[in-house]
Amino acid sequence: FFFSSRRRHTRYIGDWSSDVCSSDLWVPSLAIMGVIWWLSAQPQTPGPSLEHPRDWIAHFLAYLSLAFCLGRATGRRGLALVIAAWFGALDEVHQSFVPPREAGVQDWLFDVAGAWLGVRFAVRRPGRAAPEPDAAVHPA
Repeated sequence: FFFSSRRRHTRYIGDWSSDVCSSDLWVPSLAIMGVIWWLSAQPQTPGPSLEHPRDWIAHFLAYLSLAFCLGRATGRRGLALVIAAWFGALDEVHQSFVPPREAGVQDWLFDVAGAWLGVRFAVRRPGRAAPEPDAAVHPA
């Protein structure tokens, strides 16, 4: 029983296992990651040229949507944010090898800012319970 799959599942998934953490919720995350990677591999992005600050807005929105999907898939803010931030850094390094593209710390900072907001929208922290009224009767 110690090595059963049920025990291992419980051990690794633990407290954050819920309806939110479903394997089909990973599909949008992986699709967005694939589109971001593909766009970074292009010498010119499709459509009109994106100059500053429009390209930063595009970075912000892309990583907001990625982190939102990652947050829904994992159910954990911190994990989703770390995955999105690391993917953003990896993508910037990848982009630096595509001529004439260039990587930038500012781009990555906008990636992280969008990801931060995305996980905030996706994963709500449980609210604090209202204090229960004192049921004891106090003598006057």
